[in-house]
Amino acid sequence: MPIATVNPATGETVRTFEPLDDRSIEECLARAESAFRSYRATDFDSRAALLASAADLLEAEQDQVARIMTTEMGKTLSAARAEAAKCVKAMRWYAANAEHLLADEHPAAADVEDSGARHAYVRYRPLGVVLAVMPWNFPLWQVIRFAAPALMAGNTALLKHASNVPQTALYLGDLFRRAGFPAGCFQTLLVGSGAIEKILRDPRVAAATLTGSEGAGRAVAAVAGDEVKKTVLELGGSDPFVVMPSAAAELDHAVATAVTARVQNNGQSCIAAKRFIVHEDVYDDFAARFSRAMAALAVGDPADADTDVGPLSTEQGRADLEELVEDALSQGAVALCGGRRPDGLPGGWYYEPTVLAGVTDRMRIHREEAFGPVATLYRVPDLDAAIALANDTPFGLSSNVWTRDEDEQRRFAGDLAAGGVYFNGMTASHPAMPFGGVKRSGYGRELSGHGIREFCNVTTVWYGR
Repeated sequence: MPIATVNPATGETVRTFEPLDDRSIEECLARAESAFRSYRATDFDSRAALLASAADLLEAEQDQVARIMTTEMGKTLSAARAEAAKCVKAMRWYAANAEHLLADEHPAAADVEDSGARHAYVRYRPLGVVLAVMPWNFPLWQVIRFAAPALMAGNTALLKHASNVPQTALYLGDLFRRAGFPAGCFQTLLVGSGAIEKILRDPRVAAATLTGSEGAGRAVAAVAGDEVKKTVLELGGSDPFVVMPSAAAELDHAVATAVTARVQNNGQSCIAAKRFIVHEDVYDDFAARFSRAMAALAVGDPADADTDVGPLSTEQGRADLEELVEDALSQGAVALCGGRRPDGLPGGWYYEPTVLAGVTDRMRIHREEAFGPVATLYRVPDLDAAIALANDTPFGLSSNVWTRDEDEQRRFAGDLAAGGVYFNGMTASHPAMPFGGVKRSGYGRELSGHGIREFCNVTTVWYGR
């Protein structure tokens, strides 16, 4: 089955590619293993120079790759440029910091002596070939936040990208080649999802990382578990955005942030705020301002500088979102704005920014991730109810809380079941901060020192007396 770029703004098939055959996949695996044997022995300065070269190339080609992303998955051009810039920042951060993040660790002298050793330390060594199964929604960033630390640690990488972003995937493979990385260090595999299991079971593949749906994560984790191979999974999210009365004086800021947090990337982000949980003292004011601001967003061509929200990436994605909204409305939810396809945009997969009030736990959207510009709005009477509702989800990726009360901040930081708690702002990934979730949002961490160590052999080195 061909792999294709289909422009979600028009529904037009722009370009098609034939997937790799078994012989080509075998050649890629052989190159990756061969490259690892020599690349693992390179020093940090050499790796950093290569990664910095890749960052320079990407920075120079930011506009070019942004247009590719916009064409393939529909994000606005401004968002695509920002994504490319973020990747440049992350590559440079890892180039500058990887050596000290992976420096040998030395236990306390008393503990070394107690172990009977003359000398002992912990060393981080690369695992080998890592398979990355990546999604379409941040087609550059999701790859770079894995590839930059993995390559700096001395691993080699095979990228199986989402099938609707083949040009972005090929660009990434070419980027690392042009930066000077040895052949086989980073390779793009244009293959369908049916090829993943065989690749992951190959003994030359040491580990895997996946960002994507819960179903895809379960499938990869099952195969990796059967093969006893390390995995990192970043799956779905239904992040809460809690607003407490102590934030009343800055409600305009909270509302503006809430809008950005919900519709970033056309609402197609695992860490987008999706459930807006508001204390009854400020609920009416927040609901009115939030729904008004969502309704005012300009929906249209993502290549147009005046567009705030572009199309969903696939026709099926829009259909799935419509089902969730229709289910909620049929059971008594109320659309404060949106709730339908916009007028005048018949050619692409657009959906109006939507705010649903009156959502209950009987509705699918209460439990399932809404991957598009649809927000659910809840009224709560107190702090305990806010925490309970925020945790009433199978997901646990991140969370956003607006409160200036320090006691409340301590409660939220201690009690929210999520991989991150962001106060008076919105969740955003940064190379220096660990990123990942709990519950059905996955396990393991990306970024920071935690992320670069995920695909390392943490080795105890012990010398007897």
